[in-house]
Amino acid sequence: MYASDPAAVVPAAHSRSPNRGSEPRDDDPIIAAIGGTPLVPLHRLVRARGGGFELYAKAEFLNPSGSVKDRAAWGIVRAALADGRLGSGRTLLDASSGNTAVSYALLGARLGFPVELIVPRTAHPDRVARIRSFGAAVSFSDPAEGTDGAQREARRRADAEPDRYFFADQYHNPANPDAHFRTTGPEIWRATEGRITHFVAGVGTGGTISGTARYLRTVRPSIQVIGVEPSGPMHGLEGLKHLPTALRPSTYDADLVDETRRVETEEALVLQERLAREEGLRVGASAGAAVAVALAVGSERTGSVVVTLLPDAGHPASEDGAP
Repeated sequence: MYASDPAAVVPAAHSRSPNRGSEPRDDDPIIAAIGGTPLVPLHRLVRARGGGFELYAKAEFLNPSGSVKDRAAWGIVRAALADGRLGSGRTLLDASSGNTAVSYALLGARLGFPVELIVPRTAHPDRVARIRSFGAAVSFSDPAEGTDGAQREARRRADAEPDRYFFADQYHNPANPDAHFRTTGPEIWRATEGRITHFVAGVGTGGTISGTARYLRTVRPSIQVIGVEPSGPMHGLEGLKHLPTALRPSTYDADLVDETRRVETEEALVLQERLAREEGLRVGASAGAAVAVALAVGSERTGSVVVTLLPDAGHPASEDGAP
C-alpha cells in the first residue's frame, strides 16, 4: 500500500505513473499547487499556555479548493485515471461531509469528468454551494445518520449501476492514506528538520493521520501520534468522526495511533476563534479541536516539538451553525 523507501518518496503532483486511462495531467498548474503548504508557528498560543514547547500547524486551507482533502482526492482520482477506472464518461461517486466533495468537484471541473456526491443534509450550505458551483451533482442523506448514511447510499448507488460509476470510496480507498504518506509526512519531516516529537491530527476517514504517521514512523519510530475525535456522536465538528459510534473506515490504522483524545465542540470553537484573533488564521472548528489537543500535549511535555494540521478555512464560529 505504501512506498517502502522514504528517500524515494515524491510528491504526487510531480510524480509520474503508467497511464492506461485518461491523462492524469500532473502538469496542470492547479493540481501542481496541491500540497507544499507552509508550517506555521503558533507562538502566541504557546506563550499563553506557559511556553516550554514548540507548536507548528500545517496550513492545509491553502490548498486549491481550501482543504487538506485535495491531497486525498487527487491521490484517488489520479490512481483511477491511470488505471482506467475513471474516464470515458464514467461518473465519480462518493460520500463526504463536505470538504472532499469540494475537492472532487474541483478536480472534475478541471479534468473533465462528471461528479456525483452524497452529503448529509447537515452539510454547511456554503460547502454545498461550492460543490455545485463546479458543476457536480449533490444528493442529501439523512442528517441523523451523518456520513455513515451518506456512505451507505453511495455504496447502494454504485452497486446498482457499476458501469455508470467509479465509486471513489474515500473511507476505504488505500490511495487516501497513501497520498499523505507520499506528501504530508515528508513535508512535515523536512519543515521541522527532523525535530518533530509529536503529531496531532483529527480523525475523519483516518487517511490523513494514518498516512502521515506511517511515513513519520518510518523515519523515526519514536514519534508519538495523537488522534483527535469529537467527545460524542452528536457534535458540531464537521469532518471528524466519533469512531466508537461510527462506521469504522479501513483507511484508519489504529496501530499507528498512540493515543486518542476527545474534544467538546465548545472547546474547539473557542480555539477556532483564538486562532483567528491571536494568530491571524481563519480556520474551521476541526482545526480548533486539533490545536486544543496539540496545546495540551505540548504543555505536558517540556521541550517537545508538536505538529498539527489546520484542515480547512472553515467558517467563523458565528456562522457555523454548530451547537
